[in-house]
Amino acid sequence: MKTYTITKQDLNANNNYIGKTDLGNFDGNIESSENLGTVEFPKGVKVSGYIYFKAGSGIKAGSGIKAGLGIEAGLGIEAGLGIEAGLGIEAGEGIKAGWDIKAGEGIKAGLGIEAGLGIEAGEGIKAGWDIKAGLGYKIFAGISIYIKNAIKTIHCEKLVSGEVGYGELIIEQRK
Repeated sequence: MKTYTITKQDLNANNNYIGKTDLGNFDGNIESSENLGTVEFPKGVKVSGYIYFKAGSGIKAGSGIKAGLGIEAGLGIEAGLGIEAGLGIEAGEGIKAGWDIKAGEGIKAGLGIEAGLGIEAGEGIKAGWDIKAGLGYKIFAGISIYIKNAIKTIHCEKLVSGEVGYGELIIEQRK
């Protein structure tokens, strides 16, 4: 599987992706160089493989972010619509989506996790700060049909909104 690496040359002055390779439906993986800041994709990103933004780099999409495998960013991950990964989603800072956040494995953020609708993970969900799901929507952890004895815990400092539909909520104070 091919891997495309985003560098500073692929960005304009506003940090929008302007590279020649179409990443709206890319058959492969996307990586970034370090310390790019938050790279913006006004039309969204969809890849068959993984998305990996190295330390000092994050990803923001005007519409959705979707990866057949995992999504990882040294900074934050943000989408105007949904965020979906076949495996896990991990960010050094926060994870935020206007719609759903779904991962085949775990979801982990150094800061908060926020979704306009629901949050769903095949394994555990962990946020350094708080977790917010849209009003009336639920949070599910440990629902993978592929993982025996999936982690069913939801760790955060505060559950701000949403209801735990499946899993065990563990409130942890920051150290």
